Amino acid sequence: MFNTDKIDSTNVVLANGVKMPILGLGVFKSKEGEEVKNAVQMALNAGYRHIDTASIYGNEVGVGEAIRNSLVTREEIFITTKLWNSDQGYDSALKAFETSLHKLNTEYIDLYLIHWAVKDKFNESWRALEKLLDEKMVKAIGVSNFMIPHLEQLKLTARVTPMVNQIEYHPYLQSATLVQYCVEHNIAITAWSPIMRGKVDQVPLLVQLGEKYGKTPAQIALRWNVQNGIITIPKSVRKERIEGNAQIFDFELTKIEMSQINALDKDVRIGPDPLNFNF
Repeated sequence: MFNTDKIDSTNVVLANGVKMPILGLGVFKSKEGEEVKNAVQMALNAGYRHIDTASIYGNEVGVGEAIRNSLVTREEIFITTKLWNSDQGYDSALKAFETSLHKLNTEYIDLYLIHWAVKDKFNESWRALEKLLDEKMVKAIGVSNFMIPHLEQLKLTARVTPMVNQIEYHPYLQSATLVQYCVEHNIAITAWSPIMRGKVDQVPLLVQLGEKYGKTPAQIALRWNVQNGIITIPKSVRKERIEGNAQIFDFELTKIEMSQINALDKDVRIGPDPLNFNF
């Protein structure tokens, strides 16, 4: 799917040369305080080096504390956070970034994303992200939940092409046309909801392949992601799940098995439609 020359076993090289770990911990719905701190600490202990948060999640403080208290150095950890819809626009985006930076209590962000394509706002928001990139406050910039019309509109004013597009992506929603567009424009894909909020356990093919490899259906789905060159950020606050989700680098699905999973696509969303949302 993506150029395999830009992927090693654990990283994707973004358009500007920045290495982004292909597996990360998502902290959507992880409660601020001990819950998110414990989740991040467990993930770092399990070998994760990529943590994905957002201002709207309300847990940036806890994420930052866990990272600072970890034995893993800041330079080894890739932090993604996101600009929320109500903060979009040039000046407000810059202010929102400063707030996130303060809450995370770090000197820079590895990847800053526009969370949703807010009509008549995201081009100006992107101009702010370009400024942050110029000033080296961020190592990479990108978008989230952007469809082809959004990306085409962004091209009209952007100096820098987004390096990442974070989208809902799983066996039942593969968005082949969008993914191909991103491949052609050297935009890496990050998958949110990669295990379909646990519903992969109900997919017979994934269960069957799990039995073959001694893996869970979730591990099969995550392995399928990384073999497609898709960055993946499963979320959990449970130690056994966090550790299990990382155990996907000791086996490989065959080309036939990859094709079988590809054939599961139903164009079914779990989350909101990026072309029709009102928040």
